Amino acid sequence: MHYSGGCHCGRIAFEFDTEAPVAEVIECNCSLCAKRAHLLAFVPRDQFVLKTPEKDFATYTFNTHRIRHHFCPSCGIGPFGEAKAPNGIAMASINMRCVEGFEPGQVKIKPFDGRSR
Repeated sequence: MHYSGGCHCGRIAFEFDTEAPVAEVIECNCSLCAKRAHLLAFVPRDQFVLKTPEKDFATYTFNTHRIRHHFCPSCGIGPFGEAKAPNGIAMASINMRCVEGFEPGQVKIKPFDGRSR
């Protein structure tokens, strides 16, 4: 399945492919995700294609500084992040609310307790 998305103003654009449609997203309750209302899907970083230059986004880290939360310095939207999975594979965490055609009611939303980590 092919997906495309980006920030509100279009300064950040991306695409990614999955074998099957995204059927489940993570709703993290950490201090950042809760305030931004992120619904996250994860893909290996090599399946995620950034269509705009990296210089067009800003990055924020906090707590353990393992996850690089990227956001648009113009419109403020945080469409994706990057980190390594516990097995060492580089991953992209995609805010599915920034993906064209995404409807939260069409997927299972799985809570994740990031606040306690």
